[in-house]
Amino acid sequence: MSRYTGPVFRKSRRLNFSILETGKEFAKGKKRTFAPGQHGQKRIKLSNFGLQLQEKQKIRFTYGLNARQMKNLFDESKNTHGVTGTNLLIFLESRLDNIIYRLGLSLTRNGARQLVNHGHVLVNGKKVNIASYRVKLGDKVTLTEKAQKNTKILEAIATNASTLPFVEFNKKSFVGIYVRHPLREELNTDINEALVVESYGRS
Repeated sequence: MSRYTGPVFRKSRRLNFSILETGKEFAKGKKRTFAPGQHGQKRIKLSNFGLQLQEKQKIRFTYGLNARQMKNLFDESKNTHGVTGTNLLIFLESRLDNIIYRLGLSLTRNGARQLVNHGHVLVNGKKVNIASYRVKLGDKVTLTEKAQKNTKILEAIATNASTLPFVEFNKKSFVGIYVRHPLREELNTDINEALVVESYGRS
């Protein structure tokens, strides 16, 4: 299954979950808060399987993964020392596109992914254009000189809405550092990764 590239607001309403992590999809007066479709206002109680599937979709759509990438990351998380579900989220947060987003260089993860794919990102001085590249602790992340003058990027930095304590960004030097692994409580509390672990445990 390929990565979902359809309307984000529609998927957010279906899952009753902010994929953008801003709540923008449910802003009063902008979009309907109930699920799309003829019977969208009637929420059906999900089975345990349905709940597990929903949690997997929350993660996949938030971080922009396809089903195979998700399964591969889960397998790696399971074989890594620590709590499997937390490991999974740490691996996701360590992706280069996500680090760019957390540094505040883009207002969305899709925008961050485009910056990486278009060759605007440097890691330790070397150009990296693979969004799923795993950033290591202490790595220095910056943008090309041309990208540093981009109006949208400068606006994103001014907003600085995405930065969390596990990354640091120097606005003068334009250098960001992945300081430490994120703590579970710093990440999205609306995701129940334990259900994802259960789901893969069944298969």
